[in-house]
Amino acid sequence: MTFEPYPFEKLNTLLANITPNPELEPIVLTIGEPQFETPAFIQEALKKSSQLLKKYPKTAGEEYLREAMRAFVKGRFGVELNDNELIPSFGTREVLFNFPQYFLFDKKDPLIAFTNPFYQIYEGAAIASRAKMHFMNLTEANAFKPEIDEVVLNKCDLVILNFPNNPTASCLSLDELGEWVKLALKHDFVLLNDECYSEIYTDKPVPSLLEASIHVGNHDFKNVLVINSISKRSSAPGLRSGFIAGDKAILKGYLEYRTYIGAASPLPLQVAAAAAWGDEEHVAASRKVYRRNFELAKEILGLDMPEATFYIWLKVDNAIEMTKKLYREYNLKVLPGEYLARDDEKGENPGRGYLRIALVENETKTEEALLRIKAALV
Repeated sequence: MTFEPYPFEKLNTLLANITPNPELEPIVLTIGEPQFETPAFIQEALKKSSQLLKKYPKTAGEEYLREAMRAFVKGRFGVELNDNELIPSFGTREVLFNFPQYFLFDKKDPLIAFTNPFYQIYEGAAIASRAKMHFMNLTEANAFKPEIDEVVLNKCDLVILNFPNNPTASCLSLDELGEWVKLALKHDFVLLNDECYSEIYTDKPVPSLLEASIHVGNHDFKNVLVINSISKRSSAPGLRSGFIAGDKAILKGYLEYRTYIGAASPLPLQVAAAAAWGDEEHVAASRKVYRRNFELAKEILGLDMPEATFYIWLKVDNAIEMTKKLYREYNLKVLPGEYLARDDEKGENPGRGYLRIALVENETKTEEALLRIKAALV
């Protein structure tokens, strides 16, 4: 198997021979990792359960964790899941990589479609599954929403959406998500939405594909799956707590497959994760921080506030040159958008001409970074 270098590896290569301005403090806005302390109550739950390290964790996760996750889904989205409609996972990256391998194993000439630009694990999963890829370009012309080509979808086995979207920060409405559910049923492909940014909204809560499935009458979630994680919502990426939920018929076989993977979460992490999934106060506090960062982006750069995520998808003349300039003259690291996308069959890269800027720092550092960007754009 041959995988593309990760975007951050490409960035390191791009900046390797550049000396950043030593008069300015370094600021890194490349990775979607919240730069805030994990809330104390989550840390305490982890510390107090360290004695559980003597026990093997179950592949299916402990009941208290599954209950906390189902309660989150019910409280947040109004969707009541049965126990066999959710599986805890070791974060969501491992699911995004190994679920396609499981699901596509017996498919002849499998085809995966996913949004472009994208989280690179989607591509890695396709490569590991020996699947062909179809890119659904997100562009300014389509408001960064995937255009529907039913001829292609009729050939697809798996379609991966990512809304709220990384990196464009676009969102799909309940009705728009519902149209995708209808397509999954009509063309009999599995539809998976990566919802890891669902809780980082700036005003109104954004919908889940699970809600949309019920909205269009698909109460059993046939062909529908979602994943979610506490990494962003709880500033706890190190807990590696996520879940996959939806179609119980698919999840039954996938759970059996997972017993061979060895990706069960250690019990102390499950205790801490259950505490995190069960609390909304700390999430609301985080949202205020990210909203303030977007308010600063509006004040300083004149940008519209997105519905969700903590990303700016900034249009520039030449993203590669601007990335180098920001590092050389302003000691600021950002990520060129073309590193997060691929050329389509027409040779067009929808990430070209954009910078992804992760507003994951505190207000003071964010303001300083945005002022540097403004100066560089002049």
